[in-house]
Amino acid sequence: MYRFLLKPKWILFHLLVLALVLTMVNLAFWQIRRLHQRESFNNTVRTNASRPVAPIEDVLTPGTEPGAVEWRRVTVAGTYLPARELIVENRSQDGEAGRNVVDPLQLSNGSVLLVNRGFVPGTDPVPAAPAGQVTVIGQLRQSEVRGLGQPSDASGVILTQIRRIDIPKLTPQLGAPVEPMYLQLLTSTPPEGQYPANVAQPVLDEGPHLSYAIQWFIFSAAVIVGWVLAVRRSLATRSGTKRKRRGPPPIADELAKV
Repeated sequence: MYRFLLKPKWILFHLLVLALVLTMVNLAFWQIRRLHQRESFNNTVRTNASRPVAPIEDVLTPGTEPGAVEWRRVTVAGTYLPARELIVENRSQDGEAGRNVVDPLQLSNGSVLLVNRGFVPGTDPVPAAPAGQVTVIGQLRQSEVRGLGQPSDASGVILTQIRRIDIPKLTPQLGAPVEPMYLQLLTSTPPEGQYPANVAQPVLDEGPHLSYAIQWFIFSAAVIVGWVLAVRRSLATRSGTKRKRRGPPPIADELAKV
C-alpha cells in the first residue's frame, strides 16, 4: 500500500519537506539565540550604566576586557583636537538622517581618547568643539567593526569622513597612543549647545525574536501537516481506484439486481 512513497517524485517531495522543516526549525532556534543575546545585552547595559560615574583611569585599566566595562559612565579631562575631527556619515536619530561628530581628546598622559560628541541632523553645520580644557562625562563604547557585506573605510589615507568608529584603523592618523575604547558623550563642562545632541540610548526591549521563533515553529508544523494530508489523500485515491478495479463487471452487477 505504501510502496508509492518510494517512487522518485515522492522521494523528491519527502526531501523537499525535510529541507523546509529543517530550515524553519533552524531559523526558529536562531531567533531564540538572538533573543538570548538581546537579553544578555540588555542586562549588561542596565548593570553597567547604573554604576556610579568614575574616573576613566579607574575603569579602563590595562588589561581590562572592553566588553566588561562597555556602557560604564566615566569622567575625563583633556583638550579637544579640532583639526583631527571626524564625521561619521549615514547616522539617524529620532527619525532624522544626519551624522555623528567625533573629536579626539588629548589627555594629560599624552594619549588620545575619541569622543563621540553626538548627532547633528541633516546638513546643519557642525558646531566647533569647546576650546581649552574640558571635563566630560560619557559612556565607554567598544570600537565599531565592519559587518558582513558592509563597505570599509579606505586605508593608508587621512580620513575625515568615516562609516564607523574603528579605533585600530583611525589610530595611525592621530599621531599619539589611542585609548582602546571611545567615549559617547553625556555631559560636558563647558557645556555644548543644542547640537551635537547626545546619541540616543539603546532601546532595552526583547524585540520580536520570540514571536518570530514561534512563527517558524508553526510554519514547520504546517509543512508536516501538509505532508501527512498529501500522503493520506494519495492513499485514499489509490484505495478507491483499487476498489473500482476489483468490483463486479457492470453487466454481472445488473444481472445480480434482477
